[in-house]
Amino acid sequence: MKPSEQIDKLVAETTDWRGKTLARVRKTILEADPEIIEEWKWMGSPVWERDGIVVLGNAHKEKVKLTFPNGAQLPDPDKIFNNGLGGNKWRSIDFSEGDKVNQRALTNLVRAAVAYNQSRLKKKAPAGTRAKVRKKKKT
Repeated sequence: MKPSEQIDKLVAETTDWRGKTLARVRKTILEADPEIIEEWKWMGSPVWERDGIVVLGNAHKEKVKLTFPNGAQLPDPDKIFNNGLGGNKWRSIDFSEGDKVNQRALTNLVRAAVAYNQSRLKKKAPAGTRAKVRKKKKT
């Protein structure tokens, strides 16, 4: 089964508000950047990637959680991160029943995460472009 089909199945099987919220955030994530790829990792987590992980999602018992692995490095002018604020790596957004999805702010956060991933790739340029290949000395 393809990752997108597994995510479809998760959304369909989560028949309460969590499934609707997960569907809403998924749509927003995919619309934020058409080159984002859906993956299915860690025994059942939807993951959205572009040049690295952008965000992963989970429907827990009482919340839907979106985790940005590099969230501490991202601008959050709308203050939508509400968990993991004390760490220096990840940040997350926990949605409880009745919470609205700020689609504009989430779109901006997803785009910032993609830009961050791409900036890290530029720093890790292929070895051939950074260093000259040493020639073996003849003995």
